[in-house]
Amino acid sequence: MTLLQIMTLAAIQGAAELLPVSSSAHVIVAEKLMGLDPTAPEMTLLLVMLHTGTMFAVIVYFWKSWKEGFFSSRAVFWGAMKQIFAATLVTGIVGLLLKFLIEKFFMKGLQHAEIEMLFGNMSLISAALAVAGIFIIYSGIRTRASTGSERMPDLKESGYVGAVQGLCLPFRGFSRSGATISMGLLLGISRRKIEEFSFALAVVLTPPVIAREAFRLLKDQQDSSMANLASMLMPSMLGMVFSFFAGLLALKWLSSWLEAGRWHFFGMYCLAASALVFALHQGGF
Repeated sequence: MTLLQIMTLAAIQGAAELLPVSSSAHVIVAEKLMGLDPTAPEMTLLLVMLHTGTMFAVIVYFWKSWKEGFFSSRAVFWGAMKQIFAATLVTGIVGLLLKFLIEKFFMKGLQHAEIEMLFGNMSLISAALAVAGIFIIYSGIRTRASTGSERMPDLKESGYVGAVQGLCLPFRGFSRSGATISMGLLLGISRRKIEEFSFALAVVLTPPVIAREAFRLLKDQQDSSMANLASMLMPSMLGMVFSFFAGLLALKWLSSWLEAGRWHFFGMYCLAASALVFALHQGGF
C-alpha cells in the first residue's frame, strides 16, 4: 500500500465509522476501486488499527460529557452501566442469533460457511445502505420538531437500542450509529443524550471487534515470520493516527447536524450511496 492509499482509507474509515453512513461499505468499495484485496493480511491489520483510531477519537470527543453524565455520582454511574450492559447483552444475543441463522440456513451447503463471506457482497451492501437510509430519514423527519427527553434510555429502551445494534452486525452497509441514534430519537430520547449513549455502546463494542480481527490476522499469519508482521505494522500505525483525526472531525459534523435537525440528510446520502453501489455492481464492479 502507498501512503496515499493509507491516508485515503484512514480518512474514509475515520469519517464513515462515526457518521451514520456505514464505514464498512465505504471502505470495501474504496479498496476495490484502488485494486486492493480486502481479505489480504495487511488490509486486515490496517482495519484493526483504523478501528482503534476511531475508538480513541470517540473517547476523547465524549469524555467531558460522559464525565458529567456518567460519573456525577455512584448511583448515576451504576445506573448507566446497567443500561449499557443491557443494550450490549441484547446486541450480542441478536447478533449471534442472526449469525447462526444466516450460516445455518441461508449459507447452507457452503463449505466452512462463515458470515464474513457475505461482507463483500455488493448487492447486500446496497440493500443494507437503503434500509439504513430509510430508517434515518423516517426518524429524522418524525422527530424533527421534537427536542426529546434529556435523559438516558431506561432498561427497556436500552434493550431496543441494543437489538437494532445487533441487526447491524452481520450486514455491511447498515450503519450502527445511524440505527442506534435513530431508534433513540423514535423512543423520545434527546439528540444529545442518545448520541452520548450510542457512542458509549460503540466503545464497549469496538474492543471485541478489534480482538476478533486481530485473532483472524494471527490465525492467517501463523506460518509467517514476525518480521513480516512488523513490516505491516508501521503503515497501520500511521493509518490509526489519520483515522483518529478524521474521526474527531466527523463527530463534530455529526453533532452539529443532529442538533440542527438535519439528521435525515444522512439518510438521503445513504440512499444515494446505495444506488451508486448497486450501479457499480451491475456494471461488473
